[in-house]
Amino acid sequence: MALLVVVLGGCANISRLDAPPPPTIESIPILGVSNARFWVDANPDALVAEWQEMHRRQLAAAPRGRLPPAHFLALSGGGDNGAFGAGLMTGWTQSGRRPSFDLVTGISAGALIAPFAFLGPDYDPQLREVFTEVAPSDIVRLGSKLRAILFAESLGDTSPLYKLIERHVNAELMAAIAREYGRGRLLLIGTTNLDLGRPVFWNIGAIAASGHPGSLELFRRILLASASIPGAFPPVLVDVEHNGTPHQEMHVDGGATLQMFLYPPLINLRAEQQGRMPARERTAWVVRNGRLDVEWANTERSIISITGRAASSLLHFSAVNDIVRIYLTTARDGVGFRLAYIGPDFRTPRSEPFETAYMRALFAYGEAQGREGDRWRTGLRPIGSIEPTTAPPR
Repeated sequence: MALLVVVLGGCANISRLDAPPPPTIESIPILGVSNARFWVDANPDALVAEWQEMHRRQLAAAPRGRLPPAHFLALSGGGDNGAFGAGLMTGWTQSGRRPSFDLVTGISAGALIAPFAFLGPDYDPQLREVFTEVAPSDIVRLGSKLRAILFAESLGDTSPLYKLIERHVNAELMAAIAREYGRGRLLLIGTTNLDLGRPVFWNIGAIAASGHPGSLELFRRILLASASIPGAFPPVLVDVEHNGTPHQEMHVDGGATLQMFLYPPLINLRAEQQGRMPARERTAWVVRNGRLDVEWANTERSIISITGRAASSLLHFSAVNDIVRIYLTTARDGVGFRLAYIGPDFRTPRSEPFETAYMRALFAYGEAQGREGDRWRTGLRPIGSIEPTTAPPR
């Protein structure tokens, strides 16, 4: 039995180039772009410098140096629940009250929404198509579970998802992101560097504005990595070079480390504003592509049921904790807080992940919420109420 385990373990090991040595990873330029990404759990000086440069560009373009109110948007992960955030954006456009965002961050499903939300209402048709015109086969191709466990790095093949990304993320979109970056706006997409076990946020505007011939492919791979659930979807390898030696970084779903992100708590915007930046009204719009209430489920006495329920509980409260962190940080910094999420009034069932009917219903629910415009919460209520999905046993 022990020999069999060793043999199978060797078969399951898929070769890759070595990861860069840990002390050098943070300083390796990607495509020659020194500010291509930020390590948000480390020293925030690089992100602060980028933020100050964005303000300088905004001031240069502002009439008489007077800036309008600032708006920040954080989009969480959530798998097929990303249809909620996509619908919310389109409904918000219809309300006539959707602002232009100075900062947009996206993780996992939120990463797939973020570029279109960043570029504004003209890209609402793409949001509608990506989140209402897809089926499970447009996201992942599943093979034999036993073969995947023994010989592969994931249960599924995400080449269909890459083709979906490739169709919508093109040179025209990259050029539009580069233009907005030049006007002082930031688009950050989060992944998890699995070798380090750390979150990293990619500065898509700087990558797009670099003009490097590999920038478009890198952006597509960043989006794919951000949505690549470890174990279910294969990781994404990013080629880098250190001292003339090629290496590969392994990146997976940003939700493996953070469910959502606005800016590091180590950055105090109130302090940064004093003496450095002009005073302005600021609002953070936080979109949770999921629920805040706890969904009841009858857990079977099996390893799959128990570990699955435990994992879903872990991810749920990870998202809740991220929202609390953002709320407390914005309260400290004098930034307005607005939160949208899937409420217990949405009851459409689904038989499988990425089911088209479910995503269309959820998109319509988010669209209605965005159109009404009065569903944004300005504070946090206690978390932990139970909303049964089926009637519990008597």
